[in-house]
Amino acid sequence: MKTLYDVQQLLEKYGILVHVGKRIWDIELMALELDNINRAGIIDPHDYMVAKLILRKEHRVEELKEKERQKDAKKDSK
Repeated sequence: MKTLYDVQQLLEKYGILVHVGKRIWDIELMALELDNINRAGIIDPHDYMVAKLILRKEHRVEELKEKERQKDAKKDSK
């Protein structure tokens, strides 16, 4: 497992489909769903940890993109 798509495929194995419409929201919801199936004890602990790390990284990337968009919007409005 290396990408966000891989995490989506993992969640699909448990019958969980996530598509909220905004990538960062999808990532946050996937993290919550992963926590839920981990608490239920139905996911391999290694898969859980790897998936959480991938989601954390992707969330940071999206936050940085959003900050960059905000900077660009400020520059354009001047």
